[in-house]
Formats: sequence, structure tokens, C-alpha cells
Amino acid sequence: MPRRPNTPCKHPGCPKLVPYGTSYCADHAPAHAHDVKTTAEKGYGKRWQRARAVYLREHPLCVRCLKKGRATPATVVDHIMPHRGDPVLFWDRGNWQALCKSCHDTKTMTEDRYQDFHY
Repeated sequence: MPRRPNTPCKHPGCPKLVPYGTSYCADHAPAHAHDVKTTAEKGYGKRWQRARAVYLREHPLCVRCLKKGRATPATVVDHIMPHRGDPVLFWDRGNWQALCKSCHDTKTMTEDRYQDFHY
């Protein structure tokens, strides 16, 4: 039976081919180790869900939209400075901000992109 062809490494800009079913080449696999952990393993378990709900009740509007003069409901609690697995920074409420999904996705893709996460 024929084997499936190799596929490109999923790391942006990497030209290497990896065996089918593998996502990253040996060079980039350590940088994406966080991809295989569950959200609970990353710290976003029940305790986070409760804290997030309380924070969104206290801060119901997106702070970035408010700066632009729009009143948009916040749906995400964002870490202003990415915690990168640091539990002290993760639970520091001074490092939290309420954002709408659109603003959170934009911030994540522009400011927090391609960083190493250590959980």
C-alpha cells in the first residue's frame, strides 16, 4: 500500500517537510509544545472560569472599543502582558483587561504572536 506524502511544517515560513500526521519539524516542535495541552492544563480550569465571570460582570465593556468611542460588550478577559505560564502573572488582576472577541483576536495576532509559552 502506498504511503501518504510528507506535509509542510506548520510553523510559519518553515519550508521543511514532515511525515504525514506530524505537525512540526524537529526544529519547531519544542516551540509548539503548548499546542497539545488542554486548556485546563494551561490554567484555564474551573477556577479561571469563575474569576473570568466575576471580572466580566465588573467590567462589562471592551476597553479597546471604549477608547474608540464604541460601547461593545466584553466577552474575553485578556492578559495585558502574556503570562507565558507564570502563575503569579496569570492571576494578577492588574494584568487583566476586558475585551470583545474581535479586539482580543486582533491583539493576540499582532502583539502576542510567535512567542514561546512555558506551562
